[in-house]
Amino acid sequence: MIVKNQILIIAEAGVNHNGCLSTAFELVDVAKACGADIVKFQLFNTDKLVSINAPLAKYQRKNLKQDLSQHEMLKSLELTYDEHLELSNYCNSIGIEYLSTAFDEDCLEFLDKEINQKRFKIPSGEITNGLFLAKHAMLSKPLILSTGMATLSEVEMAIAIITYVLKTGNLHADSVDHIMKEFVSNEIPPQLEKLVTLLHCSSEYPAPLDTVNLRSMKTLGAAFNLNYGYSDHTKGVEIAIAAASLGARVIEKHFTLDKTAKGPDHAASLNPDELKLMVSSIRNVENALGSSVKRPSFSELDTAKLARKSLVAATDIKQGEILSTNNMASIRPGTGISPMFIWDLIGKEVRRDYTAGEEICE
Repeated sequence: MIVKNQILIIAEAGVNHNGCLSTAFELVDVAKACGADIVKFQLFNTDKLVSINAPLAKYQRKNLKQDLSQHEMLKSLELTYDEHLELSNYCNSIGIEYLSTAFDEDCLEFLDKEINQKRFKIPSGEITNGLFLAKHAMLSKPLILSTGMATLSEVEMAIAIITYVLKTGNLHADSVDHIMKEFVSNEIPPQLEKLVTLLHCSSEYPAPLDTVNLRSMKTLGAAFNLNYGYSDHTKGVEIAIAAASLGARVIEKHFTLDKTAKGPDHAASLNPDELKLMVSSIRNVENALGSSVKRPSFSELDTAKLARKSLVAATDIKQGEILSTNNMASIRPGTGISPMFIWDLIGKEVRRDYTAGEEICE
């Protein structure tokens, strides 16, 4: 069960099932066992996604060690609508949220109408696909917008399109300029803040640390006054944990059953033990972040009595003597007058005798 206001952790199975439904079910089980809130897949029709001769990305060629086209690679990684429906039903039965990224309008409609997906993730590659962004916005469901490869102005344009549709309920506009003028000249509707989370992302697999620029995640949130998060493609768990400490509300991370398996994303993914470590570490960081109010915790109050000091007589003091720095000292425990108030006592005449070491109470 997803806890309100808790960091949303998405275990990205993606295409690490290698087109095998039984492997996809295993990935769901692992995500659930590791404590992730959501397990995410990708729903696409290769013929609608990529041209027949489109080349592989550099990282894909490196990870696959094969001379394939994108079309050939993706065709081997497809799952059918019915298989995704099976996965969704299984997720519901074991208590983990199913999420899939759509790469065309038919897939989007299937995820909305047939699976009744609760939220939608717009991948980085679709951030410049204006009408597709608009059709996501028409669903009026929570949107997670990944911003890998994008400039701030491209992110602004994507948000402007989503805002326009949320405000007007209309897929069509006179022009992009019209949409942008509407965006910059009007207040952002409250539903945008409620529905949209921006994900910072470095679209390399794995992403070198010097390309991450994690601080820009906060720039995204501040620029648009929206919740922000991080889609992590680095090796290991450290950067995802750091993102949690910097205020990420969503963290997404690829995982696999076997890092050495053949496929485009396995090498940049966590194994099950690493995923479990990441989830537990994020929860610990989240718990430790706590409140922004600086005050002692309830458990510290007893400790303060033992760790702090009280003003005591440094020597025997007779009634009528004058208190000074020579006849007062500070010593544990802190059950008497705090040494902070020593200046209030200096020059006072004591009303009774004190033995050395006795707490002063004047």
